[in-house]
Amino acid sequence: MKRMSGANREETKGWRPATRAVRGGTMRSEFGETSEAIFLTSGYCYDDAETVAARFRGDEKGMTYSRLQNPTVAMFEERLRLIEGAEACRSMASGMAAMTAALLSQLRAGDHVVAGRALFGSCRWLVDSLLPKFGVETTVVDGREVDDWKAAVRPNTKLFFMETPANPTLDICDIRAISDIAHDAGAVVVVDNAFATPVLQRPLEFGADVVAYSATKMLDGQGRVLAGAVLGSEEFIEGELLAFTRNTGPTLSAFNAWVVLKGLETLELRMAKQCENALAVARFLDARVPRLLYPALPSHPQHNLAMAQMSGGGTIMSLFVADGRKQAHGLLDALSLVDISNNIGDSRTLMTHPASTTHAGLDEKVREEMGVTESMLRLSVGLEDPADVIDDLDRALSAVGL
Repeated sequence: MKRMSGANREETKGWRPATRAVRGGTMRSEFGETSEAIFLTSGYCYDDAETVAARFRGDEKGMTYSRLQNPTVAMFEERLRLIEGAEACRSMASGMAAMTAALLSQLRAGDHVVAGRALFGSCRWLVDSLLPKFGVETTVVDGREVDDWKAAVRPNTKLFFMETPANPTLDICDIRAISDIAHDAGAVVVVDNAFATPVLQRPLEFGADVVAYSATKMLDGQGRVLAGAVLGSEEFIEGELLAFTRNTGPTLSAFNAWVVLKGLETLELRMAKQCENALAVARFLDARVPRLLYPALPSHPQHNLAMAQMSGGGTIMSLFVADGRKQAHGLLDALSLVDISNNIGDSRTLMTHPASTTHAGLDEKVREEMGVTESMLRLSVGLEDPADVIDDLDRALSAVGL
């Protein structure tokens, strides 16, 4: 591969997905390094004053400041753009920075947002608490019910926000039907796609306008760094979003970008194996616990829709014990192999109690409305032998009388 082949869109548009994941976005320096370089620099130098002036005017492409551009970050953004099939991508310092930027960059006082009720705890806080502080009206609906989205539309509705599959309830939103409703109302659609990743689901292909990620999760895949990303049209990313990020500074570090860039090389392989492992664990739990939610199983209430939008069940499931927080915590304490952790998407299998961790900051009534009960446990299946994970879960379930 030539030094700039990975950044040449005329060339990369003909590459197949696996090649894009390994080589997309790569820009080699004059040293000809095999692995992408990490450019740890805050600023840049120029041969003459007119060059920097032209760059700041926008007349000439090139780096100006690492709050705006960095070669390593640019390689990550271009690779993820290729994998997602989007026109453009901007990275962020974390998943929540990405979600916040995706919303605030295109909302103004007086606008109205419709959001699915089942969201990650901090995303729900954005909708319930932050946006109203700035004069943005919000309506929360049952994301599973298409008619509820339509009924919530107002003349000032500007944006629909959903997470599908949702964290941790695994609710599935019909992206195509909901996007059609939004577009008829002149609103844009933002989808948090962290659970599915672009390997299993590409919301832009179903009509969504913007896709946001916590790249901390499966895109990195090994629990190493924080990162986020927002993808969409060139007009939105280089216009509204760039203006917002340029002046607010939710910048992804070059090192973190490099880590996730390397994670993207194995994303498809990891997702395939982890989905296979998760399905094996889900089949065991489905016959063992009072209730299980996993999109690839027919027992999931939206199984058909999930499989129409996704090419696999994902790596996450939620199970329910019989007797509330005490039994749920007891199960966690009885685990030996599986880690107690509020993260997901790791190569290691992780489990948490959402009501007391990821969604603890929400009012109890809001948690109940979302379906995040005291009996719920969220399980993120990793790359271990699934038989060992099943053995550990079996022992822990027996220890709490299940």
